Amino acid sequence: MGTSVVVVLNDRKRMQQLRDRLADLQPPLLQLEAIGPGEQTLAEVARLNPAIARRNRQRTMARWLIPFGFLAGLTFTYITDLDTFAFAGAWSQHLIGALLGMGSGWMGSFAAAASVRSEEDDRIRSLRNRVEEGNWLLLAETANGVEMPWITLQQAKPLAVVRMGDG
Repeated sequence: MGTSVVVVLNDRKRMQQLRDRLADLQPPLLQLEAIGPGEQTLAEVARLNPAIARRNRQRTMARWLIPFGFLAGLTFTYITDLDTFAFAGAWSQHLIGALLGMGSGWMGSFAAAASVRSEEDDRIRSLRNRVEEGNWLLLAETANGVEMPWITLQQAKPLAVVRMGDG
């Protein structure tokens, strides 16, 4: 992922003209999406939706925490030698402890994902306010090593150009 910017415009016609000019560029942009009245909503664009970012963080955390929780639960039942689930038998009580550890890892992935605040949350909040004011946004993303067409962006006379985190 290269450079990502969101261009804020108060005129739909200028936004459409800029989108057409950017769509004709060579090499093409990786992402070019219009947001605002009559276009996509902010929630439909994955890059500008904090809920989608949080869900992706949770899934990534779960990939690590669930197996770790399984091993931790299994190890805990062997180390402590507690007979909490004695009714299930020797092997089964260790398996139950491991499954409980796995469940704890899964729940921990939700807590960990919710507690992390993205650096872009404030920028996204200000962009959401701009859309609610009736402005249009144009999300543009270039490939690695490709320069953002800054002159073309400035020729559209945007209200603001918000640079998002680079990959």
